Amino acid sequence: MSEHNQDKHKARQQKVKEQVDAKIEQAQEEKGILQVITGNGKGKSTSGFGTVARCVGHGMNAAVVQFIKGMWECGERNLLERAGVPFAVMKTGFTWETQNRETDTQAAQATWQQAKQWLRDEDIDLVLLDELTYMVSYDYLDLDEVIEALENRPAMQSVIITGRGAHRRLTELADTVSEVRNVKHAFEAGIKAQKGFDF
Repeated sequence: MSEHNQDKHKARQQKVKEQVDAKIEQAQEEKGILQVITGNGKGKSTSGFGTVARCVGHGMNAAVVQFIKGMWECGERNLLERAGVPFAVMKTGFTWETQNRETDTQAAQATWQQAKQWLRDEDIDLVLLDELTYMVSYDYLDLDEVIEALENRPAMQSVIITGRGAHRRLTELADTVSEVRNVKHAFEAGIKAQKGFDF
């Protein structure tokens, strides 16, 4: 890189640094974050679990609520339960396996009762509500009740909600919304889900 180009690069980077520093200076409010991770792409739950691992790695407390994949083996659950993270798991596996709306509704409600306890617990720093969006979309959980629990949680408690088709009211309430989209997916090419990678 020529000296002229090096000077231009340094000037650009200095400007970026000044902008980032100004944003850091302005961000002084401390509160729990509500994040929604939605979209049709792979990696929403994995992202949520990554943040749970980060939280636990800092010696903080996290809890996980799994609304759909409860009957499946879950590498993250295997690891995090050994690290002391409590899990509430909806046991039915959800509609496409049970095809019994009444049973699924009861299972969702029971799992939600545990979630609500954790959403009131000041000792829990982070709650992952994995695949909650489906419970709202299919009317297994009342959206108003979910919103109320989120709004009334402890001030410093963070919550991550994952799942496709997040309701507009959830994304409006959230501090951070991430959308994961598929560009390409191995399953669509007929490749079987791989242990240790997909689950």
